[in-house]
Amino acid sequence: MLVGDKLKKIRELKNFTQEYMATKLEMSQSGYGKIERDETEISYQKLEKIAEVFGIKVEDIINFNEKLVFNVMHNQTGNGYVVNQGISDKEKELYDQIIKQQKEEIIYLRGLIEKIGNR
Repeated sequence: MLVGDKLKKIRELKNFTQEYMATKLEMSQSGYGKIERDETEISYQKLEKIAEVFGIKVEDIINFNEKLVFNVMHNQTGNGYVVNQGISDKEKELYDQIIKQQKEEIIYLRGLIEKIGNR
């Protein structure tokens, strides 16, 4: 997947328009469109600015893998979210472990906050 494709997918996931991105980057909409279509070279500095607008790191753009992202599906009742079936069982297990660890950490940190608040 080329950088322009990744930028387009991330922009769409953020519900940003090309016009919004162009405004934030102080460039024309057609100029930003050329970036997404890989019709122009993109400097690292420009990529940093784009990452900043997205609220992510440059590495997140470079490592972006749409197979690991939730696909937005429009159904008859409105917007629904369906997990892309491209995730292997091993990846799912890893994500489940990470989620479990984060939940445990949240419980621990809430306990610390409660202790501090009771002083």
